[in-house]
This record gives sequence, structure tokens and C-alpha cells, in this order.
Amino acid sequence: MRTLFAAVAVTGLAASVAWGVLELGFLREELRASYVVWTAVCWAFFVVALLLLRRVPARAVTALVLAGTALVGGAALVGDPNTSTDPARYAWDGIVQVNGVSPYAHTPDSGELRDLRPDWIFPESAPFTRDDGTIGERCSQPDRQIHRAYDTETGDVVCTAINRPEVPTIYPPAAELYFAGVRALVGPEVGFFPLQLTGALLVFGTTVALVVTLRRRGLDPRWAALWGWCPLVVGEGITNSHVDLLGAVLVVAATLLVATGRRWRGGIALGAAVATKLIPAIAAPALLRRQPAKVVVASIVTFALLYVPYVATTGWQVLGYLPGYLTEEGYEDGSRFVFMSAFLPDAWTTPVVALLLAVTAALVWVKTPVGSPWLGQLVMIGVVLVAVSPRYPWYALLLVPFVALTGRWEWLAIPLALLVRQLEPYMALQRASLATAVLVILLVSIWRAGPGWSERLGDVVVCDARRLRRLVGRGDSRAAAISD
Repeated sequence: MRTLFAAVAVTGLAASVAWGVLELGFLREELRASYVVWTAVCWAFFVVALLLLRRVPARAVTALVLAGTALVGGAALVGDPNTSTDPARYAWDGIVQVNGVSPYAHTPDSGELRDLRPDWIFPESAPFTRDDGTIGERCSQPDRQIHRAYDTETGDVVCTAINRPEVPTIYPPAAELYFAGVRALVGPEVGFFPLQLTGALLVFGTTVALVVTLRRRGLDPRWAALWGWCPLVVGEGITNSHVDLLGAVLVVAATLLVATGRRWRGGIALGAAVATKLIPAIAAPALLRRQPAKVVVASIVTFALLYVPYVATTGWQVLGYLPGYLTEEGYEDGSRFVFMSAFLPDAWTTPVVALLLAVTAALVWVKTPVGSPWLGQLVMIGVVLVAVSPRYPWYALLLVPFVALTGRWEWLAIPLALLVRQLEPYMALQRASLATAVLVILLVSIWRAGPGWSERLGDVVVCDARRLRRLVGRGDSRAAAISD
């Protein structure tokens, strides 16, 4: 019965996800209230399902976690992206690459690429009559966000689902190779589904890896549901197929490899992660406790090699719109640091944030255990997200797998705070949500540090130590490396 109740709860989560994806349409101002309610319902089902999962017998846990991940992931596939137009850019970048064009060399409104534009990314404009009787062209659709641009050669109106169609792409080379690989398999006319399906496979595969890792460490495999069932993961990683998911998966791979002594391969995975979205670079400090040169050299070489083909064809245009994006987002003058700007003048926030992150990185580097970098990753990534306070919740996809690996559920308050930033434009509410997230993490961490938590942690350490000794006795080289 306990297993059945948990299964019903995760089915309710899947049904809620599917209903919202199918019925709500694209996030617009008039739908914000509906999105707030829908998000709250999904997270409520998530919490209830996790609480019920705690009562499920151990023999049924792995099957239920994986089945729930597949069910919720499948529910996220039933409709088009609903909170972001980024997948349209992903698809376009893949299409132009398959046709031998660098995505850094041309903008989506470039007349030179006119013949490559598929209708589902570049819909036809709709004529309308102005008040003065003249005929104009309108770019709008009831269920999608469409942007207006002008063909660089003809000046004709170009309607497109791509945001910022007048600037080149911002994404690094590993992301571009990912877009090209997906599009090469399905062709230009297939819509958003291929990237969404790839996202679902990445989420499920990572859940499997988390279950295996937790079981090998003698920890509770239930924690993997913190990733596989998380509404943020299925919404932004699958429905909206953000490439941040790929970066997070590669960081998890890098962390697992380094933790088991395979530092060269871990460095390669880290370099590929940074070449996917740049922000995974913040995962490096926790991986540098021993033999850091191997990780650093492998990651830098991997990052550079991935850029080589694009630099060879496009030159320094490979920076794309990144400098303009940083300026637009307010990171150069400090105005975008929502949490820190509540306490400091804008001119001070950038240096203070830089100092805070440098100190955190140094502490994580020095204090993170060689064979268990999970908590160090969680702290480093969480501090960056609070300090930088991005307005896009999918940046927190990098944090969630380490919530699962440590069981520190309280850190999910950060993704929730970033969701508030997305759904509610009020600065005071955004600051309050981030402050609440910090307070929740501090209070629960103090509670964990009490006598009861230290005893439970001691039991886990003893269990892991005994298992490690058995593996070393059997000649397991990876166990011997961890023991050292």
C-alpha cells in the first residue's frame, strides 16, 4: 500500500505536468497567475511523492524511482516549449550547421540563409489594416511567442520564433555540436520534439547513474528522485529542452570520474561541460583537491579542441553575442545581482560578488574530500546561483543532481527562488524569495549539525569505510585510489 500511495502521487505529478504543457500555452503576461498556480501544484505533488517515497520498502525503491522518472519525463514531452524560445535557436543553429554554415557567421535574419528557413521556426506574417487604411504585416500567434525582424538583404518582414534574431548565436561549440547532431538525425522540418526526447533520455540516464552511485556509496537511492521527479528538471530540461541540462549531465560525469580517481577523463568531461554553457566552470574547484593539473590540463585542452573547427571557419566571431548578452543582462555594471544589490550599491556588487565567489572556491578546493566532492559541488554552485541571481531558473539544473547525491533537499529552495524570479517581475518579491532560500538552507544546515544528524552521518561513514575496506581487500583499484 505504501508503494501504491507513492506511485499515485508521482502519477499525479505527471498528470499535472502534462495538463500544464498541453493547456496553458506559452508563458505570457496574462497567463502568469495560471503559471504560478500550476507551478505550485506540480511542486506540491513533488513534495508529497517524496514524502511517501520515504515509506516505500527498500526492495521497491529503485523500480519506483526509475518508473516515476520515465512517467514524469514522458508527461513533459506532450507539448511544445512553454517558457522559453531558446529551443528555436538551438534548432536553427543545428539546421545551418548541417548545411555547412557556421552559426557564428550569420544572424537568423540574414538574407543569405533565406532558403534554409523552415516554416515552423519562421512562420508567415499576417496582413492587417491599419487605422489609416494602409496594409501592414503582423507577427503573432496565439500559442507561441513570435519575434519580428527584417531580412538583411531585402528588408522584408521576417517573423521568427527565435529571440534576438538580429544577433548571432551565443552558445559555445559543444552545445553547437549537440544541436547539429540532433538535427542531422531528423532533418530541418521536424519540430521541437527531437531535442525534448533527447532531454528525456538525458534525465533518465542521469537518474540511473545517481541510483547506482548512491547504492555503491551505501546511501539511500530514494535521493535520486530529487533529480528525476523534480518539476524544474522535467520542465526546463525536457519540455523546454535547455542545453543547460547537457552541461549538468557532463558535470555529473566529470564529478563521478574524478571521485573514482579517473582525473584525465574527468577533466575531459569538465572541459566538454564548460564548452556547452560556460557556467559549469564553477564546478572545477571541488575537483581539484588532488592532482589538479590532470583535471585542469584535460579540461583546457578539451575546451580548446572543441573550438578549433569553429575558429578555423569563423575566426573571433565565435564569441557570438556573448559580450552583448552580459551587458544586456546587467552583469557588467552590477545591476543584475538582485540579491546582493539589496545590500550594496550597484557599483560595489560586481567586486563583492567576485570576492565572495573566490573565497567560496578556495574553501571548497581546500575542504572537499578527494573521494566525495558532492557537498563541495553543491555549496559552490548554490553560492554562485544566489550571488549572481540569474533570472532564468534553468541555470539551477546544474545544482539539482548534487542535491540528489547529498540528500540535501533544502537546497531546492534556490531553484524555487529562481522560479519566482521568472514568474513574478517584482524586485522586492525576488529579493525576498532569494533571502528565504538562504534562510531555509542555513536553518536546516544548523539542524543537520545537531547530535542526531552527526550520529546518522557517522553511521554512513562507518558503513562506507567498512565497504571500502572489503573492496580494497578484493583488489579493487578504484577503491584503493579512494582509500588513498
